[in-house]
Amino acid sequence: MKTLFNYNNFIELEHRYGAHDYHPLPVVLERGEGVYLWDVDGNKYFDFLSAYSAVNQGHCHPRIVKILQNQANILTLTSRAFHNNKLGDYMKYVTEYFDFERVLPMNTGAEGVETAIKLARKWGYTKKKIPQNKAQIIVCYNNFHGRTTTIISFSSDKGSKDNFGPHATGFISIPFDDIEALEVVLERNPNVAGFLLEPVQGEAGVYTPEPDFIQKAKALCHKYNVLLIADEIQTGIGRTGSLLAVCGSCDCSGHCEKKEATYVRPDLLILGKAISGGTYPVSAVLCDANIMDVIQPGQHGSTFGGNPMACAVAKEALEVIRDEKLTQNARLLGNRFRAKMQHYINESDVVLSIRGRGLLNAIVINDIEESDTAWNICLKLKDCGLLAKPTHGNIIRFAPPLVITEDQLDECITIIINVLKTFEP
Repeated sequence: MKTLFNYNNFIELEHRYGAHDYHPLPVVLERGEGVYLWDVDGNKYFDFLSAYSAVNQGHCHPRIVKILQNQANILTLTSRAFHNNKLGDYMKYVTEYFDFERVLPMNTGAEGVETAIKLARKWGYTKKKIPQNKAQIIVCYNNFHGRTTTIISFSSDKGSKDNFGPHATGFISIPFDDIEALEVVLERNPNVAGFLLEPVQGEAGVYTPEPDFIQKAKALCHKYNVLLIADEIQTGIGRTGSLLAVCGSCDCSGHCEKKEATYVRPDLLILGKAISGGTYPVSAVLCDANIMDVIQPGQHGSTFGGNPMACAVAKEALEVIRDEKLTQNARLLGNRFRAKMQHYINESDVVLSIRGRGLLNAIVINDIEESDTAWNICLKLKDCGLLAKPTHGNIIRFAPPLVITEDQLDECITIIINVLKTFEP
């Protein structure tokens, strides 16, 4: 049925009746399948954002959608006041999948981070014997862990932080990928309960640390009896070419059966986004019993956390990652993408560099952060059938669904390079 609204009406409705908390590209989408999106006018696009890595399995994956539909017809929500027949099975499945003993299910990524912070603090007081209200969490500059009032308190982004105070205390910021700074804080402060980090800083511009940074950080955390908390909401579930970004070069397909030297097992693992294939809000915090069991009935929870529909969807979404070998595809095609883009960048004046892992990559545009060059490039990419979005002004993130094929990727590389050439001086 043809829409009764013209293209701009949809945008105007959002602008008039909604909060102005986002600055989206001027495209109105109505359908998605695999790596493709279609707007209300029927124009077809390659998706190179993947809803910030939430749709690793591709848009509307038929297996996940079928599970969602089936469960929606049976039972959607009970709250945790009662047991349901999906939760225990999911808990067993997800803990074995990621090699942990316990899981605490939540809904959004930010809730997952808040949950991990509460777990680390309670563990610090009850197990490490930190004096009450003195627990500290180490975080990294330029992090992005969400936008709750607690999380923005340790954000470096003024737009997320200013005029939302008073801010929560109990956080110490250090530079990302600075093992010396981490050790200095740990040596001087016996009240540190946890070190929270993104293995790759996605929102900051896809900053990847030195290959041994996380391994060294884990060793220091172990030495000083501190919990390593890995926020893999955006980087996990195959996105970086490993099941988890902390796996390093471990070529695992789902159960980390082959743990190579670079594998780092965090004490707390936070998952979200692609754990549901982008069909339903699902997040989770995983850890072992000696940490999780500090939480007792009534001390944390969520009405929707662990609901039957979320459990069914998340289990199927993880099955798809394993069965379709999407982790391996991300690794193979990520290497191909960076190599082909680098060949162009070597002779480019408009692009300074490319960085990333797997199919989480970014190019740095040769302009100041306050410029609109990256935005204009993304507008041109849209006109040529590819959707991407700038971050931090002069950086463009490229993160297609992991179901993308080699031929599709090559077609997209051609689009990107041809657009960039039009911006060369």
